[in-house]
Amino acid sequence: MNSAPVDNRIMRAGRLLSMLLILQREGRVTAARLAEQLEVSERTVLRDIEELSGAGVPVYATRGPGGGFELLEGYRTDLQEPAGWQSRERRAGSRPRGVVRISPEGRRLAAVLGFLQPLRVRRAVSPDAHGWLQASFRMDSVESAAVELLALSPHAEALSPPRLREQVRARLEHARQLYDDDR
Repeated sequence: MNSAPVDNRIMRAGRLLSMLLILQREGRVTAARLAEQLEVSERTVLRDIEELSGAGVPVYATRGPGGGFELLEGYRTDLQEPAGWQSRERRAGSRPRGVVRISPEGRRLAAVLGFLQPLRVRRAVSPDAHGWLQASFRMDSVESAAVELLALSPHAEALSPPRLREQVRARLEHARQLYDDDR
């Protein structure tokens, strides 16, 4: 029996509830901000907004500067954010996410090699003059993420978590010592 369709529906239902709670809590929110908070693409946010609207939730878009999505004034649900809810990073059983600064070449290499996947670009942070941008990815372990980052060097830099940065730094130092000419 294939449970993938059931899992996808459960994930989407959870994401729709999270989106509704974000809109209820924050008011007007851009698609980019929703995408960042929910760790999905802006296109997925647009599909989810359409789904909420189709389900009778009075959500609408405001265009232009300062625009975004918001709930009709006065609309509230009975849903409350439980005090015991934890962020995705802190939930038991969830894999932590790493954040990297990565070049266009690094993104291509990561895709070809299957490293740092799924690599999600943080659209809230603009690329620098050389096209480097920030992205997040799921980590199976700090050690395996460090090895993947080293394989992508010099096209990627670990930003967080601090343990990942330290692991990459330690491995680079060990490699430097191996190739030190003073042997």
